[in-house]
Amino acid sequence: MQPADAPLTGAMARAVDLSALKARAQRPPAPPGEEGAAPAGGNVVDVTEASFQADVLERSMQVPVVLDLWAEWCGPCKQLSPVLEKLAAEGGGSWVLAKIDVDANPAIAQALRVQGIPAVKAVFQGQLVAEFTGALPEPQVRDWINALIDAAGGAPPPPQAGAPDDAPAPADPALDAIETALAGGDFEGAETQLQALLAREPDHPGADTMLRGVQLQRRAAGMSPDVVQRADAAPDDVELALAAADAELLAGQSAAAFDRLIELIRRTAGDDRNTVRGRLVELFTALGDEDPQVGAARRKLTTALY
Repeated sequence: MQPADAPLTGAMARAVDLSALKARAQRPPAPPGEEGAAPAGGNVVDVTEASFQADVLERSMQVPVVLDLWAEWCGPCKQLSPVLEKLAAEGGGSWVLAKIDVDANPAIAQALRVQGIPAVKAVFQGQLVAEFTGALPEPQVRDWINALIDAAGGAPPPPQAGAPDDAPAPADPALDAIETALAGGDFEGAETQLQALLAREPDHPGADTMLRGVQLQRRAAGMSPDVVQRADAAPDDVELALAAADAELLAGQSAAAFDRLIELIRRTAGDDRNTVRGRLVELFTALGDEDPQVGAARRKLTTALY
């Protein structure tokens, strides 16, 4: 169980491949008023294998989606679920609670590696970013949710005075297409579109961060599971060090990733040093300057360079 107050290091932390669920998730539109169908845009939704794509993966591109994995026979689930539903209502759309009956949806439970319930997992931008197991007390759950929202960039701004509560945000067709590609697992297509967007709009807010995250995911796809151990055994191998830093960042070990590359910068020169420094800056961008580890690592980098 992850402690409720453990700091979250952003959307890249503890990334887990959800491709097994993406392949299953072909959701037909639910008829209005159909039994069990959740209202569009609701803060609490019942999710099935068929609706996972739309209600979890696609919605997580906008706000964190918290999965409540439960079963009718589970006593602790009946203690935790009302707490989560209460907090979701208080959240005002800053996050979504997705309730999943593991007995009715065993493929979801298997893909998410659920070993006990109640299990709570957070998905942001298509990736698992945090989790805990068991019926925690409400204060701890509230702290966990607050940390999740902070890591995702904070709650959305309140609606403007006089505007309807359900007024849609201004559309950005370029980002819509990119998010569609990401939701479908098409990292190559998303990278191409992001590069084209930045060529047109170099100052586009958020595009560079998204690009670095997508590139990190693409590199991770071919990564050896023992890359960190191999890099530790060959500390001057630049390519291994770069791959190991990627793996550590994806595992939520951002400080270790940054320290690895900064120490290598101290020992290298010329093209190797520029390569390592460039990758380090890319990882800073992928994680975001708001992360405290980024600020600390930037200061160490300055010392290492000068």
